[in-house]
Amino acid sequence: MRALLQRVSEASVTIDDKVYARIGSGFLILLGVEQDDDKTDIEWLVKKILGMRIFEDEEEKMNLSILDTGGDALVVSQFTLHARVKKGNRPSFERAARPEEAIPLYEKFISDFEKGLGRTVSTGKFGAMMDVALINDGPVTIIIDSRNRE
Repeated sequence: MRALLQRVSEASVTIDDKVYARIGSGFLILLGVEQDDDKTDIEWLVKKILGMRIFEDEEEKMNLSILDTGGDALVVSQFTLHARVKKGNRPSFERAARPEEAIPLYEKFISDFEKGLGRTVSTGKFGAMMDVALINDGPVTIIIDSRNRE
């Protein structure tokens, strides 16, 4: 499971020219579910993201987590995070989980993240064509992969 974590001042998802979700300061999490991912990947990823100290404290050091700041979260499914570009110029998405596998894991990630955060998070719509807008604060962008726990 891969997450592209972006610290944002604000972010939104628009579907069919209508704002579907909008947040203020916090995290935009683009989430890619891979074949063979399971709830252990979700548990590790949720814990890792909730604990990420990438918000600035009073000394302007990245020392605070989203739990410390009370920030918002927006989770958007993005299978393209599992693109393989080894051969040619057209990406292969064969490692991305099929919707019947990915949707339950995506929904469990959201549920577990909400429990850890202590409140509802905003989401995109799985499988929809979405316009995602954001103001990346910093910019701070971090890739986290449950298969490569560095």
